[in-house]
Amino acid sequence: MQAGVDIGGTFTDLVLSDGGRLSIHKLLSSPDDPARSMLNGLTQLVPGGISALRQVAHGSTVATNSILERKGARAALITTQGFRDVLFIGRQNRPVLYALHPTIAPSLIPRERCYEAPERMDHRGDVLLPLDMDALDDALDKIERDNVEAIAVCLLFSYVDDRHEQLIKARIIERGIVENDWQIVLSSEVLPEFREYERTSTVALEAYVRPVMSRYISNLEAELPADVSLRIMKSDGGVMRASRVRQQAISTALSGPAAGVMGAFHEAHLAGFDNIITLDMGGTSTDVALVAGQPMPRPESSIDGLPIRVRMLDIETIGAGGGSIARVDAGGALRVGPASAGAKPGPVIYGLGGDQVTLSDANAILGRLDADHFLGGAMTLDLDAGIRAMERLATDTGFGVVATAKGVVDIANVNIDRAIRRVSIARGHDPRDFTLVAFGGAGPLHACEVAERLDIPRVLAPRMPGVLCALGLLIADVAIESSQSVMLQASDESIAGLQDKERMLLDRVKTDLRREGIPEDDMVFAVTLDMRYQGQAYELNVPFSATAIEDFHQAHESTYGHALRDRQLEIVNIRASGSGAIDKPQFVASELNASEAPHFGEKPSPTGGAFQLYRRENLAAGARFSGEALVFQMDSTTYVPAGWKAQVDAWRNLVLTRE
Repeated sequence: MQAGVDIGGTFTDLVLSDGGRLSIHKLLSSPDDPARSMLNGLTQLVPGGISALRQVAHGSTVATNSILERKGARAALITTQGFRDVLFIGRQNRPVLYALHPTIAPSLIPRERCYEAPERMDHRGDVLLPLDMDALDDALDKIERDNVEAIAVCLLFSYVDDRHEQLIKARIIERGIVENDWQIVLSSEVLPEFREYERTSTVALEAYVRPVMSRYISNLEAELPADVSLRIMKSDGGVMRASRVRQQAISTALSGPAAGVMGAFHEAHLAGFDNIITLDMGGTSTDVALVAGQPMPRPESSIDGLPIRVRMLDIETIGAGGGSIARVDAGGALRVGPASAGAKPGPVIYGLGGDQVTLSDANAILGRLDADHFLGGAMTLDLDAGIRAMERLATDTGFGVVATAKGVVDIANVNIDRAIRRVSIARGHDPRDFTLVAFGGAGPLHACEVAERLDIPRVLAPRMPGVLCALGLLIADVAIESSQSVMLQASDESIAGLQDKERMLLDRVKTDLRREGIPEDDMVFAVTLDMRYQGQAYELNVPFSATAIEDFHQAHESTYGHALRDRQLEIVNIRASGSGAIDKPQFVASELNASEAPHFGEKPSPTGGAFQLYRRENLAAGARFSGEALVFQMDSTTYVPAGWKAQVDAWRNLVLTRE
């Protein structure tokens, strides 16, 4: 028996797989203690209690929230003498081009807890200045008085030779400054790649979130039965054992959204759509991503303006969810988000004390959220309270209640439209060539109107859209990656000379997969190279093979529209990745039987006309109907506007197209 659990800002979603039969559950999150809603949900969902579970896959926002809210661990940094200020100098980039006084995200480790160690290696790993142990002890004396929870160590050229970092780690352990080895974060273990600022920033982020994640995981493991295997979703779309989080905490930074992308691609691939744009709209935020053929992690991202070099799916997040608060700004313009009412007090219609109009309130006033069919009828909505709150906002806008509610929804759709343009048009993709996969509790409410704005021809609402992130956790494979900077001029000889590095990295990945409990027959490996033209600042990733040089030229031409075949190439990094298949739910297609879908009633629409009402569980494969319609299910509501038609495919997805 397996369970997938995704904890969001407003709702916690759960999917249980028991012998191939899926059960779902949804409950309000507990922001003060995220694990509590997870454990309560498992207790309510699993027959016989959580002792019957064998595996739990979990998507967590703990790492991200600790960074955004600046509630991480008290950490210190040790770096090479002369590089104490690397976190504060950064790249000197302007985050907003025309801002006269730009706001730069403050470092997570303040300067007073950054220390220098006299030592120096060159780019080949030769020692120019041996590590000064007396000076190191002086720095460690100060760190000990600082009472830190984690120590980050990032020395110049340690990605070539980590001897000095290992000496520092050994001395910290010898002096007993920290309780556990995992509280010492070495750059040579976290990110053995060049680029000093990004490497130092990543190591600092790891030290900042590792103790927080470790406590969170320990608390979960203490509550779960001892024989339950707990796995955590990583930002690259793979999962890993919870014990590995103590060495790779920062790799969980986009844990929940990554699970949604993996679940959406799995469902769309079964339905025959490999080019998709995902629209994951929950209670707090909306995440969008573009998948062209298969999910592809990118090597670098940022969180709150802080660079992080770990493999992450390319996901754009905006503050547009069901709980996003609507307001009129100082200029008289209607705004929606990014501030959210969250789970507590939540939207006004929840009746939990909220008094500010949210996007969910607007959808309820427009009739798209139904007071009698929310969460399968388990939670009633106070529509009258929502109308009273909207009346106050309407006074500020100068429009009526319904017009203001429609304006709130339209503005949210525009914000989503812009996010999709950033992951598609801005990167050379035409949205008209893709299918929009809508999920999350609110995604199917907005998908058709967003698709119309972008001329996207098709919307796919999966069978269980409101808990798709939790389902994605159940179908994700174990994923491991190891990398090494090499900094070589590319030639047939230099590529052939990387075979020793290839074997070393593959051995490392294979060892980690064994620790994950993956049999060798279920392991799949790939080795790639990060390459660039000499003088470039960014790389492209190509397979490690005898044709890597020509592969790079073709990749560059495909990506940027040209190739410089007479320009010298450089090999920057070599990467080895491995995946291991784990037990997951199997899906079976149903036989299509074309028929008109049975509706159980209708209700008037505040904007005119009437909604036809359908229950998702009554829609058989092949059933079809036209909008304007609402489709109710426990985890979400799908809105089909007038001018759109819906058909249920063999996998019980709703495929929505314009008539």
